[in-house]
Amino acid sequence: MTISVSAARASAANPLRSVDALIEGLGGVGYIASRRIATALYMAVNLQKPILVEGSAGVGKTELALSTAKLLGLPLIRMQCYEGLDESKALYEWKYGTQLLYTQILKDRMGETLADAATMDAAMDRLHGMGDLFFSEPFLEPRPLMRALKEDGGCVLLIDEIDKSDEAFEAFLLEVLSAYQVSIPELGVVVAKTPPFVFLTSNNVRDLGDALKRRCLHLHIPLPEAALEERIVATRVPDIEATLTRELVAFVQALRTLDLRKAPSISETVDWARALILLHADSLDPTLVRDTLNVILKYEQDITAVEPQIVELLARR
Repeated sequence: MTISVSAARASAANPLRSVDALIEGLGGVGYIASRRIATALYMAVNLQKPILVEGSAGVGKTELALSTAKLLGLPLIRMQCYEGLDESKALYEWKYGTQLLYTQILKDRMGETLADAATMDAAMDRLHGMGDLFFSEPFLEPRPLMRALKEDGGCVLLIDEIDKSDEAFEAFLLEVLSAYQVSIPELGVVVAKTPPFVFLTSNNVRDLGDALKRRCLHLHIPLPEAALEERIVATRVPDIEATLTRELVAFVQALRTLDLRKAPSISETVDWARALILLHADSLDPTLVRDTLNVILKYEQDITAVEPQIVELLARR
């Protein structure tokens, strides 16, 4: 059920009442948050500031937004960024097909509409009125940013991988992030009744501008320490034995000390745990690791580099 921010804060079971309550609440929806993550989220939500979440791919940036929406009972609106993303794809588009259809219908009625116009100026005024009708809200197709601003009860807005968009789009976002409003030439200014909780994620493909960073609280999610990663695996793969969890996390932690093109992230650790359960494994051995190494390493050059070291890496546990 969708709830407003005020209703959430009034609740005795409000997960936003403290950092500890937020950690507990996120754990209840399957997200194991460090205190640093929960503190940043607590401040961002209560201060109504966007939060810029940075870190390597697979550390749980997008999942944090998904879990927050689930925890607060708010709809999630996601905008995936990419090179060439512009205002029309992010904010709104006109329903050109519908406009064309209405144009064809009115074309047959045009003579009747203008028949009693006394002068050419009067006829032109009526035509201008019809033009304004075609650029009104019924002909507007809202995109993610517009939909987020028009959610009366609030929502979680996820602007995913902002670093993949270009600087022009980043500049366009500044009005949305600072005032929770957008300006539409044909309609005027659209202001959010309830400001959305905004998450921006970045894999650091490029440096973001200072103006964008000033409007956001910053959170960097690093690769987790072994104890936290074990808790995450146990939560996401509840059927796994504790001994196997310790072994696979220790192996992954050892892999991250190597010079790899892409070190395994949390998502790869969880995928590996699920794969091992599928294979009915109860412990790691060199043959099993070699056969499943492609689950945690995504580049052949990394697999080739690690294979001769499997026995040594297993010994470290």
